[in-house]
Amino acid sequence: MSGCVISDKPGNHNFELLKKLVLPDGSILRAQLPGRPTLDRLFVDPARDGTRFCDHHRHLHLLPFYPLNQCNKIHFHIFFVCSLLKIWNTNKFSGVVGVFNCQGAGWCKVTKTTRIHDAYPSTLTTSVQASDVDTIAQIAGQNWKGDTVVYAHRSRELVRLPEGASLPVTLQVLEYELFHFCPVKVVAEEISFAPIGLLDMFNSTGAVEQFEVEKTNGGSEPLTGKRLPVVTIKLEVRGCGRFGFYSSQKPIICTVDKIETEFNYEAATGLGTLTISVTDEKIYRCSVEIQV
Repeated sequence: MSGCVISDKPGNHNFELLKKLVLPDGSILRAQLPGRPTLDRLFVDPARDGTRFCDHHRHLHLLPFYPLNQCNKIHFHIFFVCSLLKIWNTNKFSGVVGVFNCQGAGWCKVTKTTRIHDAYPSTLTTSVQASDVDTIAQIAGQNWKGDTVVYAHRSRELVRLPEGASLPVTLQVLEYELFHFCPVKVVAEEISFAPIGLLDMFNSTGAVEQFEVEKTNGGSEPLTGKRLPVVTIKLEVRGCGRFGFYSSQKPIICTVDKIETEFNYEAATGLGTLTISVTDEKIYRCSVEIQV
């Protein structure tokens, strides 16, 4: 569990931001790989690729070329579209894509300083999809049908995406969004599930360290007709706070370290949430079981 470097001046720390990075025991939820640009961002400059000849809509940038023959009135134009920076990484059971609007300034090789190229960068739009995470299929494992649920950190929205679908994202200058792509697993007939993680942390899905599915007999109680659980989802979680998961069907019971706990469930999105409290032992690891 490595640390992270904070460049704040002493006395000028943003502790609310630091709480999204560092767990109470001082460790961080570190992703598995170095951050890498997505394939569609390998040959673009997301800081300066749209800085000159901006039109009045500030979305496209125009560069005219005039033919050598001055009698020819035809003008040829090349359009440059501003790019958003997209960086991907992985956790044990998910992929993460960070999207950033870095337009307007960049490093100048001549002056050796950061140079402002556009004082008023535009609002930009792009899209993200599961394939932006290069190894998402390996993370999902065998028998994966391609569906994912996407949790957006800043907007706190959960969306289920079928295979090949994408999600639009619009950012103003210096804004960002973190998208957690969690492969959906069919755990029983007509029941799908995906763990998300600690919703208030930047690397939410990095909190899930173990994910197992245990099938039970299911059915219903003979006398009351009450539905019995079909499967039990067993998770090992590091950290504390609001824990989220996706379930296509409302769970029957949730426990944290074998103690039944209250949970909330949004039928429209399938998002379930529960609270993992700080333990007296200060271990900051717990087992979560969700019976569906």
